[in-house]
Amino acid sequence: MAHIGSVIDGKYEILKLIGRGGMSKVYLAMDKRLNKQWAVKEIEKRARDKNNEVIIQSAIAEANMIKRLDHPSLPRIVDIIDDIKVIYVIMDYIEGEPLNKIIEEYGAQPQEVVIEWAKQLCEVLEYLHTSKPSIIYRDMKPANIMLKPDGNLKLIDFGIAREYKEQNLADTVSLGTKGYAAPEQFGGKGQTDPRTDIYCLGVTLYHLVTGHNPSEPPYELYPIRQWNPQLSGGLEKIIQKCTQLNPEDRFQSCAELLYALDHYEEADDLYREKQKAKLRNFSFVTGAAVLFLSLGIFGQAMAAHTNNTDYENTIQLAEKSSSPSGKIDYYLTAIDIKPLEDAAYLGLIDAFKLDANFTVEEEKQLKTKMNPHLRELRKTAEYSNLAFEIGKAYWYYYDYGRTEQNDNQITRITSSIQWFEDAVAYVPEGMKYLDMAKIYRDIGKFNRDITLHIVEASDKGEYQPYWENIKELLAIVDENPDESEIVMLELYKLAMYSMESYARKFKSDGVEESDIRSVYEAVKQSTQEVAVTTDRTEEIKEEVIGRFGTTEKAIDNAYRN
Repeated sequence: MAHIGSVIDGKYEILKLIGRGGMSKVYLAMDKRLNKQWAVKEIEKRARDKNNEVIIQSAIAEANMIKRLDHPSLPRIVDIIDDIKVIYVIMDYIEGEPLNKIIEEYGAQPQEVVIEWAKQLCEVLEYLHTSKPSIIYRDMKPANIMLKPDGNLKLIDFGIAREYKEQNLADTVSLGTKGYAAPEQFGGKGQTDPRTDIYCLGVTLYHLVTGHNPSEPPYELYPIRQWNPQLSGGLEKIIQKCTQLNPEDRFQSCAELLYALDHYEEADDLYREKQKAKLRNFSFVTGAAVLFLSLGIFGQAMAAHTNNTDYENTIQLAEKSSSPSGKIDYYLTAIDIKPLEDAAYLGLIDAFKLDANFTVEEEKQLKTKMNPHLRELRKTAEYSNLAFEIGKAYWYYYDYGRTEQNDNQITRITSSIQWFEDAVAYVPEGMKYLDMAKIYRDIGKFNRDITLHIVEASDKGEYQPYWENIKELLAIVDENPDESEIVMLELYKLAMYSMESYARKFKSDGVEESDIRSVYEAVKQSTQEVAVTTDRTEEIKEEVIGRFGTTEKAIDNAYRN
């Protein structure tokens, strides 16, 4: 049995208990070989669930089910260890917060954000449903959805998922969470199928957008506008259709539901009324158009002028503010005035970095302003540069998971990937930062994926391109005399860590000894030359210098004949 400080299979050191259920315990563990955190799920072999079935078989089935899946919104399983009394399942440790905790703390979530989440969940459910054989998740609820630091969702806990069998008339047991579960999940009411997950997703959206828990009184799903009249009638109709008692009356697939979510405004009563009004008033509008054209143009011009003036004045107030909090408040106000302009976002990011920390709370502020407009922002010419700057803020300053004992560099690097991917995907022609964005992205992907490649023995060939990216990023930073001390030192730290950890792998992938020693000496000299001005950069510099000896020894050992 695991306990704090114990080591599983000689590799996974148990750090703390992070979850407990009727069927298992979940621990946070550190892989001593790879210096990477994993979640370790411990299941007792003699444990029995309330249906008196031996649960170890379902736990192994769950692990094997996930192991063959490959989707960014699903956790990865990398190891299954059969001990004498327990089974250990080693899987991704997912950093973030479950959506039920977010609702408890912040209440109902903004409609636009919930719709974006719904689309992500539709996509992962569609992936499960179209797998061969089809997988029915059956336990969609906010507690089983993790919001990661990068804003994406992960679906967790496959404890009651099942493979769909066409010949089955009904499920053998009743499984699910009351309040969220579809009627057919209660024994004898038919077999669960993809429409079961659509019901559960509809109830989950109801909870997220209203803040009212369906597992608590009044135990009834009212139209969402009864709780908040400002919500969309189109979204209300979608949720009502998802949660019909008869599966035949629901959306028949997640693809169909996703289409409805993409066009939810068109199902809105107000939208339809506007369309009818346009047809009724067409003749009148045509006749009056000439008369009011000049007045309309004048009014629009004045409104735009006022809007521009307010925006520019607020930006100026932010720039002149002497306190970081004052700057942040002004930039947030400016974003409300013109949410598709990049200047206020860029100023906000710079304000966040003033204390050399990009906090989780600041991340929430940024995403609350940005997410509702993200699709439109991506259509602007300036978005790529904005995504690039946000990516760098995550890479160098993000403080999620940082403690006195734990440096969160890998967390920062992997959290930045999506932003550098956007910077590359939406870049206009000829932008000078394109190559740098690709390097940041690829280094992030390497650090995200290399552990799994090692476990699967598929890492050969991954190290040479990673090494070239490290060298190229070092060269770019060293060529910029105005680069900040924290950027230089964080990069030197990454280079030292990589040489120390992967010297043997670099050699096996063809990196010459002279090449790695040249980089080592250059980084060593550059580190010593950095003039530090803050306590944090002084700590980083001392940490890098403290690694000189172990890094050189790792190189010596790797290239010893």
